[in-house]
Amino acid sequence: MIIVNYGKDIIKNTYDALAASDIASYLEADDATAIKPNLVNSRPADEGSTTHPEVVEGIIRFLNDFGVKKIKIIESSQVGTDTKNSYKRCGYDALARKYQVPLIDLKSDTFTALNSAGYDIKVYNEALNTDFLINVPVLKAHCQTSLTCCMKNLKGCIPDSEKQRFHSLGIHKPVAAVNAMIKTGYCVVDGICGDLSFEEGGTPVASDRIIVGRDPLLIDSFCAELIGYQPDEIGYLAYGKKLGIGEYFSEDTEVIELNTQNKPAYEAKSGRSADRYKKYINEDAVVEMIASKNPVAFATT
Repeated sequence: MIIVNYGKDIIKNTYDALAASDIASYLEADDATAIKPNLVNSRPADEGSTTHPEVVEGIIRFLNDFGVKKIKIIESSQVGTDTKNSYKRCGYDALARKYQVPLIDLKSDTFTALNSAGYDIKVYNEALNTDFLINVPVLKAHCQTSLTCCMKNLKGCIPDSEKQRFHSLGIHKPVAAVNAMIKTGYCVVDGICGDLSFEEGGTPVASDRIIVGRDPLLIDSFCAELIGYQPDEIGYLAYGKKLGIGEYFSEDTEVIELNTQNKPAYEAKSGRSADRYKKYINEDAVVEMIASKNPVAFATT
């Protein structure tokens, strides 16, 4: 099941999308719940790169009404970016104070090394030890992977050293592998105004939608098609399917749309400028640049 809710009232639309979903089949009131947004950098959400704090506020309100008491927000920003600064500049400090929800900087957390699909990967314990992880990515383009959404957002649950190493490994397979390690409880996609040309934002495209569902691969394949890609064009989706993480979106998938009167008159597609950048990117060179303390966008989520 996928729920899509349209409109500009972000808090209410997020809440209503969850209320209309099947999340109650998986969530328990006593679950320790972690919310993982995408705060890749410290740019405000209306620039198209980071998760709107209003989306997270809608989730928190829903969780509170559901009876969930143990809620935290977890994140580690891109290599070279201070997560605490991202929390502050993106509006999460005020949100945390309002709802008395702790903000966890994963860069200060311990980690555990796990093996999946032949990869040994270090994963932050805060992401592993939660009962219910709510993945809250931004639907946007990416210069290496074309799409970044639910599955790639979990790259923020690994240490910076592993983020760097992923690029030397080709990024797609290890992204799929980390999704086999970290159990996603539910996905809430910020499809308000993601940048459809570059993951660091700057050219947002207004779509005014919230997309929710259980299966990160299903959601990502649905979102890929929304912006003009077939799932198999996105390497980590194809690998994720082989690993049994989930299923692709198909004509048999139940999609429920709410407030369709607010639906955009046409679907914005990726301009594929991100695809044009990919051929110029040498993964090993990216790692060398990061290692030389010159972080670049290619280390982002």
